[in-house]
Amino acid sequence: MRIGKQDQPYSAICTSDAESITVRGKDLVGDIIGKMDFSSYFWFLVTGQEPDEDQSFFLNAVLCALAEHGLVPSVVAARMTLAAAPEAVQGAVAAGLLGCGSVVLGSAEIAGKFYADCVADQRENGDPVDEVAKRKIAEWRTHTKAVPGFGHPQHSEGDPRANLLLKLADERGVSGEHVAMMRALQAALPEAIGRALPLNVNGPIPAIMLDLGWPVAALKGIGLLCRTGGLIGHLTEEAERPIGFVMSGAAAKVIEYDGE
Repeated sequence: MRIGKQDQPYSAICTSDAESITVRGKDLVGDIIGKMDFSSYFWFLVTGQEPDEDQSFFLNAVLCALAEHGLVPSVVAARMTLAAAPEAVQGAVAAGLLGCGSVVLGSAEIAGKFYADCVADQRENGDPVDEVAKRKIAEWRTHTKAVPGFGHPQHSEGDPRANLLLKLADERGVSGEHVAMMRALQAALPEAIGRALPLNVNGPIPAIMLDLGWPVAALKGIGLLCRTGGLIGHLTEEAERPIGFVMSGAAAKVIEYDGE
């Protein structure tokens, strides 16, 4: 039974033979190992191009910004999984990554797609950025209340990670159309929703990365990669100083049964 498209049976990522391994046209042993750092290799794997200085700088900055933020749901899921199945580190990492969705971590992808759509609208119509921002917020709120990239339950005065990334982008001259659109969206919020909201880190990350040429389709991959590093750190600690069952017990104490 034929399912889906099957007319392009090709991949440009990697091939190998008895003597060599070729990745994106480069010899893994001769051109990459010991010559390219991992974040640059990640950019190269995704885009097929080696990153320039700014692309490498901000990819590293973003990976550091998102790797860790305490006992968030993905971390709790991973640590409790390892507590129950200490032989399955891979399962615990997978449990954590499966918890990276539209509310936690994956919202950078949603914001990036929204900003990219706003920029495409402006390019097509040539309207001022502030007018586009107001129009697109109105369209967005017909199906989703929260405008992605704004507001944070803890950092009510502004996410320090977001503020630093924007400062660095401005200082290094990489802020472009997507950053400008993000700022216009933020400026339009008081009129659109009745109050101002600070940026969270999932606003500047996709805006800056899109301005640097990162593909929209790979935005979630940034969060998944860096959070994997954070999860492995938590799981190493869980193996040495377990708290998985502490969290499970705490949940049991505060959740009351209200069934019949």
